[in-house]
Amino acid sequence: MYLWDGISEFVAVAEAESFTLAAQRLNISTAHVSRQISALENRLGTKLFYRTTRKVSLTEEGTIYYRHCRQLQTGLEEAERAISNLKDSPQGLVKLTAPVAYGEKFIMPLLNDFMVQYPSVEFNVDLTNRTLDLVEGGYDLAIRLGKLADSSLMAKPLSSRTHYVAASPSYVEKYGQPHTLSELNQHNCLIGNHNYWRFVENGRERNIKVRGGLSCNSGYALRDAALKGIGIVQLPDYYIEDDINAGNLLSLLDGHREAKEGIWALYPQNRHLSAKIRVLVDYLAEKLIE
Repeated sequence: MYLWDGISEFVAVAEAESFTLAAQRLNISTAHVSRQISALENRLGTKLFYRTTRKVSLTEEGTIYYRHCRQLQTGLEEAERAISNLKDSPQGLVKLTAPVAYGEKFIMPLLNDFMVQYPSVEFNVDLTNRTLDLVEGGYDLAIRLGKLADSSLMAKPLSSRTHYVAASPSYVEKYGQPHTLSELNQHNCLIGNHNYWRFVENGRERNIKVRGGLSCNSGYALRDAALKGIGIVQLPDYYIEDDINAGNLLSLLDGHREAKEGIWALYPQNRHLSAKIRVLVDYLAEKLIE
């Protein structure tokens, strides 16, 4: 039994007081409206309309049934509007992950601004340097840095970053500076997550294994060590570019610097991307653009 069969036609006839006008409003044939009403009356076992050549009016049973059907139809219309609003206006919870340092410095301030602009949006943010599985973890969005692995995720570029090799003037004055990649093994290199640094030589990418007296997974700690003349560091621009511009650090091996690499927003494939994610990604791209 299809409980909704004939309801739209019944409500339209009740309000138009005409099978013909109801059919025009619903953009269907009058014969179809008549068949649906007859089937509905047979199912209910009662007559819903008085029919004359000039007028159609509700019976007592029809009036009661119309009152309930109108409420149901109004509820359905409100439900459809709610879904439409979700697609048009950002609202609801966004579960997001981003790298720790980049997330703290750039992403979180923008998310806070976004919540001021769209108070119906809430965030659950996981700042971690681990590469999390978005689908398994139920994440709506991930901010990723650098080269992307092949995946089924959708990716939108937000910005880019540059890696600098740098040392303090006091370090260079005391130990000199490398002019070639091979000279790096003569220096105290401050090591981050990997014991190799990335360069370009003769137009080709090259990884150089480095060694030194400090290994730490904090870019800010490595920056501090470099500023204090302990060694040479390779870090993204958002850690040390201001120090280089201020002369507190000297940029080294500029001729071997890699090209800029992307900063991305990743999200699961979804043909009907919700407004909260679509607007947020566009917002981040606008604010992070160079």
